[in-house]
Amino acid sequence: MAPSGLVNVTDHDSRVVRTQGQPPLQGYNAQLVVNDRQIALAAEITTDSPDFGHLEPMVRATQRELRAIELGDPEIVLADAGYWHQRQMEHITGQGITVLVPPDGGLRKGARPGWTGGLYDAMREVLASPEGHALYRQRQITIEPVFGQIKFNRAIKRFQRRGRTAVRSEWRLIAATHNILKLHHHRLAASTP
Repeated sequence: MAPSGLVNVTDHDSRVVRTQGQPPLQGYNAQLVVNDRQIALAAEITTDSPDFGHLEPMVRATQRELRAIELGDPEIVLADAGYWHQRQMEHITGQGITVLVPPDGGLRKGARPGWTGGLYDAMREVLASPEGHALYRQRQITIEPVFGQIKFNRAIKRFQRRGRTAVRSEWRLIAATHNILKLHHHRLAASTP
């Protein structure tokens, strides 16, 4: 008996990924963590299109990478509303790491229905404070420009490899070359009088 559903005959590992405002696309969801200097610290691939549920795995990947070079854990984690996952956020904050994730999407006016009280209201309060707002705005100038550089300046809009392992390697290579380019531009700027 034939399996039900659709099967991609060129890449069995990929899935249909949906992004708000974009048509569905067969592929992967590329996850990236950067520091305050836009240096990529961790790069992973998932087949789930919403970012929900990927906050803790990306923090763990970052911790592994930082510990491998004998650096400490991140002190603050900033993520967009798609990463809101209360249980994962509680695990991360339990390790002494500050987590700022808005409980409401950027286009939403007001609280999500049923998302009130407890951690939801506490996070809204922190993000509404001048300190919390200023800290969270750092996300705009750290991760967003990196994806802009990769997608538009370097014109990397799709993966060339097939299979999850190969795509993960390709994504990590893209992140590594991003870091090399950052270093190159930094050295050029430092040597210019």
